[in-house]
Amino acid sequence: MRFLLNICRSCSTSLSAVPRYRIAQYFREGQIENARKVFDELPNKTVDSWNSIIAGYFQKNQPNEALLLFNKMPEKNIVSWNGLISGYIKNGMVTEARKVFDEMPERNVVSWTAMVRGYIQEGMMTEAESLFWLMPEKNVVSWTVMLGGLIEKGRTDHARRLYDMMPEKDVVARTNMIAGYCKEGRLSEAREIFDQMPMRNVISWTTIITGYVQNNRVDVARKLFEVMPGKNEVSWTAMLMGYTQCGRIEAALELFEAMPVKSVVTCNALILGFAQNGEVAKARRVFDEMKVKDDATWNAMIKVYERKGFELKALDLFVLMQKEGIRPKFPSLISVLSVCASLASLDHGRQVHAQLLRSQIDEAVYVSSVLMTMYVKCGDLVKAKLVFDRFSSKDVVMWNSMICGYAQHGLGEEALQIFQSMFSSGIVPDDITLVGVLTACSYTGKVKEGLDIFESMESKYMVQPKTEHYACMVDLLGRAGKVNEAMDLIVKMPMEADAAVWGALLGACRTHGKLDLAEVAARKLLKLEPENAGPYILLSHIYASQGKWNDVVELRKNMRARCVKKSPGSSWIEVEKRVHMFTTGDVRAHPEHAMIMRMLEKLGVLLREAGYNPDGSFVLHDVDEEEKEHSLRYHSEKLAVAYGLSKVPKDIPVRVMKNLRVCGDCHTAIKLIAKVTQREIILRDANRFHHFKDGKCSCRDFW
Repeated sequence: MRFLLNICRSCSTSLSAVPRYRIAQYFREGQIENARKVFDELPNKTVDSWNSIIAGYFQKNQPNEALLLFNKMPEKNIVSWNGLISGYIKNGMVTEARKVFDEMPERNVVSWTAMVRGYIQEGMMTEAESLFWLMPEKNVVSWTVMLGGLIEKGRTDHARRLYDMMPEKDVVARTNMIAGYCKEGRLSEAREIFDQMPMRNVISWTTIITGYVQNNRVDVARKLFEVMPGKNEVSWTAMLMGYTQCGRIEAALELFEAMPVKSVVTCNALILGFAQNGEVAKARRVFDEMKVKDDATWNAMIKVYERKGFELKALDLFVLMQKEGIRPKFPSLISVLSVCASLASLDHGRQVHAQLLRSQIDEAVYVSSVLMTMYVKCGDLVKAKLVFDRFSSKDVVMWNSMICGYAQHGLGEEALQIFQSMFSSGIVPDDITLVGVLTACSYTGKVKEGLDIFESMESKYMVQPKTEHYACMVDLLGRAGKVNEAMDLIVKMPMEADAAVWGALLGACRTHGKLDLAEVAARKLLKLEPENAGPYILLSHIYASQGKWNDVVELRKNMRARCVKKSPGSSWIEVEKRVHMFTTGDVRAHPEHAMIMRMLEKLGVLLREAGYNPDGSFVLHDVDEEEKEHSLRYHSEKLAVAYGLSKVPKDIPVRVMKNLRVCGDCHTAIKLIAKVTQREIILRDANRFHHFKDGKCSCRDFW
């Protein structure tokens, strides 16, 4: 009879647990309405079922609904009260949790520990410690929670004193202490605790191995790894990353090959490891060989391409990702936005912006700053300003993005207006702000405004001038023909002038034919950057303009002797979400070169009719005869413009990017092309933007 009674009790307990499990299951799956329906339809609601529904609402960040149900409970036990405290803590409501803690009829060690944990999670260590020492009884979990809080805050010595006081030390407490010591590089103390552990688990082993790895003791880590009794995915990955972080790629690959199961996490780590060491092709090989890829895999490979300068491959991978039905997550979208900014890929940039809007993550200040940068670098200032204007509370990065954007586009007035608005709104400008403002003054010839701002940097804006600001001022004075004043400023600099400063001076000397100062600037540049071809080329142009052909020849010999080579000019244009690259003099490399040649001939006719250059070619005054013969009509920006005019609809601007500064002849010709074709052409070169329309350029020929 007693046996049958026990069976009935067991069945009763089991049946009462079923609704509770169903409620929890529905909450885990996000089906809140179904969970509530199960609860509401229960004829006899047990305390457990009440506790389960309340916990579910807390889990789904609905603390108000959870409290309403708690207040309706006909009967509460200590688990109910503890659940209310834990729920508030999970939702970051530590004040409300403490109020419940103070009001509850009875407390147990779980109540006290939950409250201590809540204070630690919110960084309120003083309150946590006070409450911990008031606890009438402590178990091993209470001690471990307090220990973990001290370690997390970097109070390792305090943690050690608490550790020594613990009446019972479990594997979690010992492992926490090991992690704390490893984090501070105190490996001998960490190893002492590890060696004294009566029982170790896989986490203990992985923690000490990771500690050695993070402190560049990879060989010691490997010895421990070899004797580790049970290795899991995390331990294999920790050891693998140890090798990649210190550049031992072959050892990492050998370890990877020895892995019994190559998990997605480990493959992702190897991809990033290869990338850190410049092995981009090997990273892609691992990516391609993976049978299963997660979001992190795609994110990692896209970021690798973005960081290592393979922008086109990053875009191709982004397109492939979408073709395979994988929805890009936030890290991938941000990486692709950076790629779009670099390539000025406006179509892809707009697509990513739309995805951010759908995901409702476009309102973060950081995301908006990246979006603004993308639109600015794609030449769409109107859209950048729209993103900027959406925010009432802008941070300094957003203001800087807008100021620098206007500066790059040669819109000095607009840049200064934004700067004044920033200052009036109480945002303190930083050194980047002032670089943007001074650049705007330089690009638009605002000498007086630039001097006033520069001279008041410390007194008014509390920013100490750096070499970047001096470079802007040298550029400003040099462009205005005040080359001697620019040199005087360099002499008075409180720090050594860098390549940017001397480069600005050399550029001014070339424009205004100052050979004596040009030679000074060139010598300084050649000392600072001996492999940079720029100073040689600029000085060569100055010699050529003054008929000093022997000096030109001598300079070219020096370049060849030092193996200094000029970077090839390349331009690109995005058409229908594909980026088309062009290199100077290499029109036949493009599959549609016949069409491009026809457009070049057509432009030649139009330019002849406009009275420019009878043979319709780009005359290259600033290159030597050999280069002129090879590149005559085929500068990369001209090829890209010709392709854009053939492919881009007439009501859409032709947007072209170039890796070098646009030459004077191309600049003049593109102005005329914009006029005779009645098209708007936007060219981004290495220095700034040029908006060509109706035969005029936004730079007003001041670049």
